[in-house]
Amino acid sequence: MPELPDIVVYIEALEKRILHQTLDQVRLVSPFLLRTADPPLRAVEGKRVRELRRIGKRIAIGMEDELWLVLHLMIAGRLHWRDRGVKVARPHGLAAFDFPNGSLLLTEAGSKKRASLHVLRGEDGLKKVDPGGLEVLSANLKTFSAALTKENHTLKRSLTDPRTFSGIGNAYSDEILFEAKLSPVQLTQKMKPEEIERLYKAIRATLSRWVEMLREQTGDGFPEKVTAFRPEMAVHGRFKEPCIRCGAPIQRIRYADNETNYCANCQLGGRLLADRGLSRLMREDWPRTLDELEALTAK
Repeated sequence: MPELPDIVVYIEALEKRILHQTLDQVRLVSPFLLRTADPPLRAVEGKRVRELRRIGKRIAIGMEDELWLVLHLMIAGRLHWRDRGVKVARPHGLAAFDFPNGSLLLTEAGSKKRASLHVLRGEDGLKKVDPGGLEVLSANLKTFSAALTKENHTLKRSLTDPRTFSGIGNAYSDEILFEAKLSPVQLTQKMKPEEIERLYKAIRATLSRWVEMLREQTGDGFPEKVTAFRPEMAVHGRFKEPCIRCGAPIQRIRYADNETNYCANCQLGGRLLADRGLSRLMREDWPRTLDELEALTAK
């Protein structure tokens, strides 16, 4: 799922192309994409784009007459800038937004169509799709600490909860926790003040670094290679590859559609996290440390 750095770069690329342009037509191919009926989708046609805004992991396009188009790409949704009138081809094409200078094409890979489009009116309408998570890049340490410790959850859950923090998902939470040298399952209300400060700095450093990196990679083009798995990442998507700090193999636990990647040495003092499925299957044979894992795989 595109997260804060990806959404920021998407918006910057869109600002160069559609800000102050008139949206001539919306060609909707998938009726399941549109999640609202009032205002109607046709109400935005003929209106100029007056601003773009990020709301968590959503892209909000502000139109004249206080109308908003809000796109949530979910896991597999992607945006593409194409020549005006580009064909919206099934099964991946969902919609096209035609401007005088080109068309914004929305696609979604896979069979599960989760991407969404909302047409909303005014700031009150925007509030309905805003989860309300804290913007850490503009928050101070005290505000961050209060949000983090308001409830007692694991760090992985807290970081990826859009009601707690804005724009952070599965991929960048792994990178943040590696940067902070903290366990994904550490409980927020058990954290020491120095650990909270370390996490705060890690979030700001990691997200800022990735925004700059993606900006440099995109240049004046359009971000066409948005992915959760990038070769420059330290842990996410690097299962069994050597840690860039200590050389130990990166570990992974999976749950439903998500996975957590971590370094057992750097983040847990050599301990392994129990994968729910495998640990239940293996029970007492499940390795607890890297040394036990190495002994097991060497047999």
